[in-house]
Amino acid sequence: MAEAVLLSERTPWGVRLTLNRPDKLNALSGELVAALSRAIDDTAADPEVRVIALAGAGRAFCSGYDLSEEAGGDIHGPVAWRDLLAADVAVTLKILDCPKPVIAQVHGYVLAGGLELAMACDLVMAADGTKLGEPEIRYGSAPVTLLMPYLIGQKKTRELLLTGDLVDAAEAERIGLVNRVVAAERLEAEVDVLADRIARTPPEVVAPTKRMLNRAMDAMGFREAVEAGIDLGAIINAADTPEQREWDDIVRRDGLKAALAWRDRRYEERLGGN
Repeated sequence: MAEAVLLSERTPWGVRLTLNRPDKLNALSGELVAALSRAIDDTAADPEVRVIALAGAGRAFCSGYDLSEEAGGDIHGPVAWRDLLAADVAVTLKILDCPKPVIAQVHGYVLAGGLELAMACDLVMAADGTKLGEPEIRYGSAPVTLLMPYLIGQKKTRELLLTGDLVDAAEAERIGLVNRVVAAERLEAEVDVLADRIARTPPEVVAPTKRMLNRAMDAMGFREAVEAGIDLGAIINAADTPEQREWDDIVRRDGLKAALAWRDRRYEERLGGN
């Protein structure tokens, strides 16, 4: 029997959910997204759960959505892309809107949709050496859950989203993308300490406090920005640029690793060969 793509572990303070596709750097497949959605619903309704931690098995927290699954699919046109993106965004927002505090326990790589999951959590604890970013623009896509500008501001967000560059954990802490950076071997233990501290506050106080903070983002236009992002993201993904076609061809022919190497080579060379 295949191992579950999402693991759930009871703790004294609540539950730790672990993305469990380590051979794929926990890339978000349709199966994993559905499992995570169900788990958030279940834990939100469980009175024994005070805090939720979200972690990743193996070498990374999450490398984003499963690009090989997308390239092998039959998604054509902005309408189909919008439906897919809306479903992905719904899971991210479910984490943001969960009445229980959620802590992202991140290490290794935290990329694209994986970073959006982490940003939707209330707090982010990162292991030293972690790399974070949204490289989607480099293969013709774009983030659709526009959390980043509400966390770190417009200028740094524009730099990261328009270049696709990654930042290390120390820089992520400096700009406000993560709360704390700890030694890798202490990551889980430090999350336990933080979760235990938060769990002491009554749920009747925590839930409306979260709602208050989310409403502050909504007052700044967050939900409208997300809806616009889904619409524009659908147009971007359906643009059918030469780069997008070549990316998909390489994924189908040579695999995702080769496509990523092709993508990265394009950003290592200066235009004009200088």
